[in-house]
Amino acid sequence: MKSVLISRFLDSVSEVTVSTVPFPQPNNDELLIKIIAAGVNFVDTLYARGKHQNNRSLVRPPFTLGLEFAGEVVSAPSNSPFQPGDEVFGHKTGSYAEYITVSLSDAEQLDRVPQGWKPTDAAGLGATLPVSYGALLLAGAPKKGATLLVHSAAGGLGVMAVQLGVALGYTVLGTAGSSSKCDYAKSYGAIHCFDYNDKSWPQHVLKATDGAGVDVIFDPVGLVDLSLKCIAFQGKLLIVGFAGREGNMEKIAMNRVLLKQVSLIGYRYGETLRRDPQEKKRIWSGLGPLIASGQVQPTVSKIYEGLETVPQALHDLSSRKISGKAVIKMSEDETRSRL
Repeated sequence: MKSVLISRFLDSVSEVTVSTVPFPQPNNDELLIKIIAAGVNFVDTLYARGKHQNNRSLVRPPFTLGLEFAGEVVSAPSNSPFQPGDEVFGHKTGSYAEYITVSLSDAEQLDRVPQGWKPTDAAGLGATLPVSYGALLLAGAPKKGATLLVHSAAGGLGVMAVQLGVALGYTVLGTAGSSSKCDYAKSYGAIHCFDYNDKSWPQHVLKATDGAGVDVIFDPVGLVDLSLKCIAFQGKLLIVGFAGREGNMEKIAMNRVLLKQVSLIGYRYGETLRRDPQEKKRIWSGLGPLIASGQVQPTVSKIYEGLETVPQALHDLSSRKISGKAVIKMSEDETRSRL
């Protein structure tokens, strides 16, 4: 079968290629899933180049690239909660492939495609929506009138955080890389959005909050230092990633943390699941009603056809050309059953 195999760390995502690998033979305790579509994530660009912290031990070559997917169960153990024909989505390294196996013990990584959603809609959920929700839960229930600032509000994680913030009762503000991306974030519920290329954006945030600053900040890109200039007294800063840093970590003026009594809270979804597998159940029990009620909507804005388009998709994502989520839809040849 075809897959995007990383046999060595690459210098550029342009070097990503499609390989032919053995067809997976599931064990008695494994599900075999035909992948219909796979989500495109910024982490993919880091994994391919060995730039992610997981590359030190958890994700080493050779491995198949990709973090999340939607597909159809082909075979499964009789005691599996998912059976042949079920459409599911999930998160697991190796999703840029025609098929993937998931052990029964890891079946909690899967969920059924929500009613009314297409597999291409759901392919971008597994590595974004629960991350945004899990982080926001750490901030606690918002008080009346609470404000939330979402950085990269037009990105895959950010636009989910915008929707969730609105659903949880926040007044949501955002930052994004252009006026068109700000318009995109506003279409999902952000009241204000500021271009983060304008270094005066913290002042704009302060003005929009009548000088009080925002109560909670969701940061998946690495804007902690500047965020401290516009966070409220005793505000909470949720650190979810460093997508904008390219490995160059910030130096933080810790006196601002002290003077404003700010709480810096890190959230790493994968590590949380490794330490506490029940976290996934808690998160999705809260997300289910939000999806069913329509408060969380699909955010796929670009669909690429076939695994051969993975390098282009990763390049476009790295170049900040994509709003919301992009997915790779398997070609007709790729989705045809090989069993």
